[in-house]
Amino acid sequence: MHLEKRFEVACPREHAAGIIGEEDTLVGLFADSKTEVVAREGSVITTRTHYRALGKDGVATFRFTRLDGGNLEFEKVCDGRVWRQLSGKVNLVERGDGTSVSIEMDGKTKGFVPEFTIRLPMQEQLDQMESALRARIEASASR
Repeated sequence: MHLEKRFEVACPREHAAGIIGEEDTLVGLFADSKTEVVAREGSVITTRTHYRALGKDGVATFRFTRLDGGNLEFEKVCDGRVWRQLSGKVNLVERGDGTSVSIEMDGKTKGFVPEFTIRLPMQEQLDQMESALRARIEASASR
């Protein structure tokens, strides 16, 4: 399964790159859940999110890796019942006086979980991430 979201922000790429790698930004990507940073190692920040989905409580661990040039990669630690693999990236491209931001996620569910059952919740999660990231970049650019 591949999901992607794109948006534009009115700030230089360098500024947006600084914002997407901040701990407060990463914690804010999962707005409806309690998220905390649990480890920092070089360019990798690991978060743990406590959430409720489909009537059950769960914990998701993500590793965010800040890349040279300011882009960001992330992967979910797939230790639960749904995902065999889930990873993504945030790419920034300079566009005149602004920046194009894309968030991409690629995932493979475990054999007994049909992708169509998880597509809508993942699209909603991607929409939340886009909204949180856009708000954080725009708020910092207006300072």
